[in-house]
Amino acid sequence: MRDSVIGFGYAAAWRLVRAMPESVAGALFRAAADRATRRNGASVRQLRRNLRRVVGPEVSNSEMDALVRDAMRSYARYWCESFRLPSYGRQDILDRFMLDGYEVFDKHRAEGTGVIMAIPHSGNWDLAGAWVTTKGYPLTTVVERLRPDSVFESFVEFRRGLGMEIVPHTGGERPARTVLAERLAQGHVVPIVADRDLSSNGVEVDFFGEKTRMPVGPALLAIRTKAPLYTVVVRNDGPHRGYGKVEGPIPIPTDGRLADRVAAVTQAMADAFAAGIAVAPADWHMLQRLWLSDLPVSPSTTE
Repeated sequence: MRDSVIGFGYAAAWRLVRAMPESVAGALFRAAADRATRRNGASVRQLRRNLRRVVGPEVSNSEMDALVRDAMRSYARYWCESFRLPSYGRQDILDRFMLDGYEVFDKHRAEGTGVIMAIPHSGNWDLAGAWVTTKGYPLTTVVERLRPDSVFESFVEFRRGLGMEIVPHTGGERPARTVLAERLAQGHVVPIVADRDLSSNGVEVDFFGEKTRMPVGPALLAIRTKAPLYTVVVRNDGPHRGYGKVEGPIPIPTDGRLADRVAAVTQAMADAFAAGIAVAPADWHMLQRLWLSDLPVSPSTTE
């Protein structure tokens, strides 16, 4: 019953938000963000702790209050824009986003390969993906399987409707890494959201001066396929526009133990994420526990 209610809620939001005038929808989502900020629930408190690591101890509490408010508004804007994205026309999408450095896609396709784009949870990455496909580049990405299934299928269909090929991280007909390797060989752009480890296989990295874990997928894919690995940190650029800049490629070591090479590439990815997030911290949507010091200590680690 709970899953059915959630699925119905998402489906209704997709319909209703698209039917509203943009100004009305935006105002409603901002109001919801401000209300959540005032309530200061667990997710908002975690967001504050995460952002404190980004901006450092010298930022005052009042400045932190403003940053958290802006970050919640940015997160609400992501959802508002995403619900409305299917109603945007081709020119709307091109006008609402700009990716500096995208010409490397053509360069590498001419050389016979696609590109891996590692991205954090910042700005509106769905809008960025829609911009890439609207520009005519084939794009394949992997997504986490969400619960309930109806919501997962809604998100898959939403992204497919934007021109993306969607590969489930688990439960697909073939392993995701196999499909992504094939698509890279065919010249596809392969974006991977990679600032939060959702498995137990992540590699430890330094991130804003503390230890966390990030997924090994982008590094392993680059090492195994020899496709170039770039990073993009998406941010908002005005009330109705997003922006990103292609950075890299990250150097891929060819000698040494595989584990050491994966660790080096993942650390370089984390450093690139940190540099981009620091430019616009309010657009980094990380409301979950990320750093190891915030995670619960398992009994085995205390023995």
